[in-house]
Amino acid sequence: MNLPAANVSLAFGLPASWYHDPQIYERERQAVFRREWIWLGREDQLRDPGDTIAIEFAGWRLFAIRDRDGNVRAFHNICRHRGAPILKEGARRCDVLRCAYHGWTYDTAGRLRAAPHFGSAVDFDKKDYGLFPISVATWRGFVFVNLAEDPVPLLEGLGDLVREAAPYPLEDYRFVGEEVFEMGCNWKVYTDNYVEGYHIPGIHPAFNAVIDFEKFTTEGRNRTVIMQAPQKDGAVYSGTWLWRYPNMTLSTFPGGMNISRIVPLGPRRVRQYYNFLFADTSPEALARHRRTMDWTCNVIREDFAICEGTQANMEAGIFDRGPLSPRHEDGVRYYHALLREALA
Repeated sequence: MNLPAANVSLAFGLPASWYHDPQIYERERQAVFRREWIWLGREDQLRDPGDTIAIEFAGWRLFAIRDRDGNVRAFHNICRHRGAPILKEGARRCDVLRCAYHGWTYDTAGRLRAAPHFGSAVDFDKKDYGLFPISVATWRGFVFVNLAEDPVPLLEGLGDLVREAAPYPLEDYRFVGEEVFEMGCNWKVYTDNYVEGYHIPGIHPAFNAVIDFEKFTTEGRNRTVIMQAPQKDGAVYSGTWLWRYPNMTLSTFPGGMNISRIVPLGPRRVRQYYNFLFADTSPEALARHRRTMDWTCNVIREDFAICEGTQANMEAGIFDRGPLSPRHEDGVRYYHALLREALA
């Protein structure tokens, strides 16, 4: 167990203003989300040339595409004519990348191929108006993007998630379903909640009944928070929950996993995309998987009211910050330290 050492000093949470101040949110966009590797989607969504995944994230529209040579590329989802988005959010097949606004057309390498009805201008050259590229890399069947000009290698950015996920056969799991949740709170309110188990007895009674809460451990290290608890009969999870800075989660079931992306929609709203994957995708197994997914989604929904109530109190002007539990909130302390460093 990760019980605190004797005479440990208290750590305190972030100031309440950090959960609603638009200036703090903009600083996070530039200093955190623009510099980190963000989980975009699954490689199985990019099997063939022309397959695309488009997402909206913290004010940016992004997409990845399998090009004609079989490589995965990624771009800002912005037409170079008037800035319109080229793709709608989601995964689809595109034989050509054509902006619906004025018909500008790009190839899978992002080069402008046609600007119909544009007219003649002596200093207009299509090669100057390709799509804005961004860095893209893959890890164990998942696609990540980074908006920084010179990002660290993906494996370095993933931190200890790589080591903690090593025992699990992630490549053997196949997509079964996606669930999307939206809450009226800052992304950090929800993340604070995710990276600690302190709230489980009060907010998740069914979850608490199938774990040994007295042996629940939380540790933050190398850009990752690792939460573990022994499981009892009837448990759904394998007993390990992972969070990777700044906005990705990965948890395992017997024979499966879920992976999620926590998406800031502004200072006061957050959306979470959950993908569920399993090794056995036979018709006989799908009903069992649906029960696992429903159970997980019910646990997530139990957090809605407490997170939205916390957000309201962060903005009320009374509360500023509180002490963090040395035993149960090391994950909160650790990721708050990463944020403070990024925004310094």
